Amino acid sequence: MSRTMSPIVRMSLRTMSCSAAALALSAGLAHAEFRLHVLHTNDFHSRVEPVNKYDSTCDAETQAKNECFGGSARLATAIARVRAEAEAKGEPVILLDAGDQYQGSLFYSTYKGKDTVELMGRLGYDAMTVGNHEFDDGPEGLAVLLDGVDFPVVSTNIDVSQSNVLKGKLPKTAVLDAGGEKIGIVGLTTTETTQIASPGPSVVFQDEAESLAAAAADLAAQGVNKIIALTHVGYDRDQEMARVAGVDAVVGGHTHTYLKTGDEDAAGDYPTMVAGEGGAQVPVVQAGTAGRYLGHLVLTFDDAGNVTAAEGEPILLDASIPEDEGVKARVAELAKPLEELRQRQVAQLAVPIGADRDQCRARECEMGSVVADAMLERVRNQGVTIAIQNGGGLRAAIDAGPVTMGEVISVLPFQNTLATFRLPGADVVAALENGASQYEEGAGRFAQVAGLKYTVDPAAAEGSRISDVMVRDGDGWVPIDPAATYGVVSNNYMRNGGDGYTAFATKATDVYDFGPDLADVLAEYLAAKGPEFAPALDGRITVR
Repeated sequence: MSRTMSPIVRMSLRTMSCSAAALALSAGLAHAEFRLHVLHTNDFHSRVEPVNKYDSTCDAETQAKNECFGGSARLATAIARVRAEAEAKGEPVILLDAGDQYQGSLFYSTYKGKDTVELMGRLGYDAMTVGNHEFDDGPEGLAVLLDGVDFPVVSTNIDVSQSNVLKGKLPKTAVLDAGGEKIGIVGLTTTETTQIASPGPSVVFQDEAESLAAAAADLAAQGVNKIIALTHVGYDRDQEMARVAGVDAVVGGHTHTYLKTGDEDAAGDYPTMVAGEGGAQVPVVQAGTAGRYLGHLVLTFDDAGNVTAAEGEPILLDASIPEDEGVKARVAELAKPLEELRQRQVAQLAVPIGADRDQCRARECEMGSVVADAMLERVRNQGVTIAIQNGGGLRAAIDAGPVTMGEVISVLPFQNTLATFRLPGADVVAALENGASQYEEGAGRFAQVAGLKYTVDPAAAEGSRISDVMVRDGDGWVPIDPAATYGVVSNNYMRNGGDGYTAFATKATDVYDFGPDLADVLAEYLAAKGPEFAPALDGRITVR
């Protein structure tokens, strides 16, 4: 949604800087360029261990094939390399994080941010902004980070003055010393946090652009003429923030955006240059997600604090970058208790939940219905009425009796997150057609559903295999309306076009891909159902 910028946003601090620069030039003052290396991460999501190409934790076989990416130990090596090369030239380096260090692996489930504090400190971060997932365990969860790290965590649009947990702990800005120059850091956090996390009623979120403009003006008044907006608001919104007066660069996160000049798979150039206040070109960067990349932006400033050049590219953290042995050893030590978590009982079942591979990829299966029901139950209060889960994402059954977290993770091992969006009824039907499009091959795209009924005819031609699509209406069922828009929940893999679900990637609106891990959603659902839970098939999918 577009927003009208307030007068304070339109105020031209950059014009003031240009005027000052002109006066300095006329006075005959010498000008010297200042080059700053900005290393940055965002949406790390607790990927402390290396990940595979699906952003899931690497197993031993994939490790042996040198097909893993990222992890804290590899990130440490890449950071150290850039620091050494830049500092050999006398050029300072700062390391920033744009939020969502929390949530996404068993490390977060186990340590709730304590590992984040330790490892970010070890890697030498200089500043961070708050992501929405830092509030997943309420203000108390964020307090673990704020109380633990020895670098500033900032957000200018979060008011914590009424929070007895966070009051006085979350500054709006920070000023870093880099090679004798003052670098202003202004943090921003998405206002969507109140809907997608748990900040609580005492934490107030204010307009991002107005907050950024006010903070930039305040830093300028302190004599800081190099200002970086460190944001967790998303790539599109980042480009709006680049137009706020006084901002020299935007280092962002939240949308997990991969940028690289000349790469057709990227969402845009690295850096993406935006015409800012007074016509200045303002660079915008992100570095993907899950620690696969380390962003490396090089900014050149003149004496007046104007950016005269912006260059760089994301560094792919693949097997060509060795893991730092010290960090690797510490990660291995931290990983030991995770086995205990895998053995932790989370629920009790009266009967098994079947997940036969051939069934889940061809017709209604028990696990498909249970997982889809769990997904829908988690977001029902958000106006979502339909759940669609790919049958291939269900990797194991669960026996009757005690259920461990390890069993749940075996069912949903990919660390996919809950994704919500809105979709026209016609595109819901198109998605079901995609699910049946490789029926003969037993493809994993087959759609398991909740809040929805449909019939599939494998003998029909592709594109016409789905019929009798019904959606729940109160206690009954009505035909889906092709022209109506429905709230849908799926997983982030499918929502981004995985398994051929291009309708989810191209037609969805009001998208949010970064909900809780599906394994956690299923575990909580089974626990809530209690020991007498006995799921069974109910006819939501009919095969002719």
